[in-house]
Amino acid sequence: MTTAAIVMMIVAVVTVWGGTVASIIHLSRNPEES
Repeated sequence: MTTAAIVMMIVAVVTVWGGTVASIIHLSRNPEES
């Protein structure tokens, strides 16, 4: 793999998992009212 491909893969992984972690933290601090 080229350097550019590795960098783009890292950016994609950080975006996906960062969003997942951020949403979990947000929901744990602000639970939805049913």
